[in-house]
Amino acid sequence: MKDIHPKVEEALDTLNLNRVARRRLLTGAGLASASAAAAALLSACSGNSGGSTPAASGGTAAAGGAGAGDFPATPKWKFVFVCHVTTNPFFTPTQYGAQDACALLGATFQWTGSKDSIVAEMVNATNSAISGKADGLAVAVVDKSAFKGPIDRALDAGIPVVSYNADGAREDKGSSRLAYVGQGLYESGYALGQRALQQVDSGEVVGFIATPGALNIQPRIDGAAQAFKDSGKAIKFSSVGTNADVTKGLSIIDAYAQGHPGLAGMLAVDAGSTQAVGQIARKYNLRSKGLKVAGGFDLVPETLAGIKNGDLDYTIDQQPYLQGFLPVVYLYLYKLSGGLLFPSETNTGLLFVTKDNVGPYQTTKTRFEGSDTAQKLIERSGPIAHAT
Repeated sequence: MKDIHPKVEEALDTLNLNRVARRRLLTGAGLASASAAAAALLSACSGNSGGSTPAASGGTAAAGGAGAGDFPATPKWKFVFVCHVTTNPFFTPTQYGAQDACALLGATFQWTGSKDSIVAEMVNATNSAISGKADGLAVAVVDKSAFKGPIDRALDAGIPVVSYNADGAREDKGSSRLAYVGQGLYESGYALGQRALQQVDSGEVVGFIATPGALNIQPRIDGAAQAFKDSGKAIKFSSVGTNADVTKGLSIIDAYAQGHPGLAGMLAVDAGSTQAVGQIARKYNLRSKGLKVAGGFDLVPETLAGIKNGDLDYTIDQQPYLQGFLPVVYLYLYKLSGGLLFPSETNTGLLFVTKDNVGPYQTTKTRFEGSDTAQKLIERSGPIAHAT
């Protein structure tokens, strides 16, 4: 055999290859230089990267059958996500998160559920996943009773289940899921109200909700209402249902604003209604007509533009990417450890996006916020904001 570059020998030693595999790698690649060795060894050691877009049957696995990273070889486990609004752009980064985790761990995922928040369709999707012997389930528990039976059946069949994005009612989780991954919904609504109270002392404040009773957003409006009540201020807070259809919701908010001149505050607890609040505030120049505060949730482009323009004061980021990434990691580790690594309750956080920090959200295109498909490192520099 030819002389082998010392760096190649050094790299090969880290792979713990048997003698035959070592000889085949060397003779097959004709590795005479360190650069050739690097390319061949990287190919041998790493798996395929994930695709660039979310997939309904989800994510390219790392090296099929081989262990990911330092983990032992595992089956190509399939995890199923059951969502209440499968095509809503809010969940684009969630799907990217699941896809990226699957690519790291050598797993796959399926994205299913209901397009229009129809609980019966979600239950059917959950039951289908159980019948199909999914290796793990992540369910948005938007109803406090409908998912109890299906999740119990999954657990009885040895299928681990976590909830994400929604976790039943505050007083009744409605299922025996192993853990929840998502924002503290009531707490975030309470924070929404508290933030508004920094700008409003009296008057009429309205809170818009796309689907009243849906447990991914009802706890938020309940939290906001409680914050105003606890303040003791002379504020009349009303909750108004809009619509899951953004266009219909916009019309409802438009009509409400026209019928209630002199509003002191307009808040919303879902992405579509938040976007519409900003649009209506701009349409009628409400900020110059006594509207002291306007805000809501999530990071759709129209909402970010509203913050930049001053039509909205703030929106709340709940990091939907993590709501896809972490369930895959937790389900994988549960399977890998034989159930010893139990999924952890995880609050994905609450970050206020305001005019002061909205810039990077508008100018940075990234999978983490669902605004780009490309895999790339997002560089940052400078101090990190912190409490003083």
